[in-house]
Amino acid sequence: MTSGLRTIVYPVKDLAAAKSLFAELLGAEPYVDQPYYVGFSAAAQEVGLDPNGHDQGMTGPVPYWHVEDIETSLMQLQTAGAEVQQSATDVGEGKLVARVTDADGNVIGLIQEP
Repeated sequence: MTSGLRTIVYPVKDLAAAKSLFAELLGAEPYVDQPYYVGFSAAAQEVGLDPNGHDQGMTGPVPYWHVEDIETSLMQLQTAGAEVQQSATDVGEGKLVARVTDADGNVIGLIQEP
């Protein structure tokens, strides 16, 4: 079902402060720097900062698993007991993201690349 855990997204309230902190932590400037998302690439991982994350129900960092077919993955996870928190949503250029919660309330993200 998955091709790997490659992305972690942090909900942030102060995007400029978070961007400065993560640039220092990762020793790199962001490769995406938009008002709605800042993305860093470090050690084969993407670290994202989402200034709208709290408004979308994110309460902490969310690991995103990259999958081949997001709809099939969502159905399989629901069958296994997960609850959909965010249905598959196009976040630009055909990239789809979704989030589910497990029985303990842990958030699991899914990404399907175009």
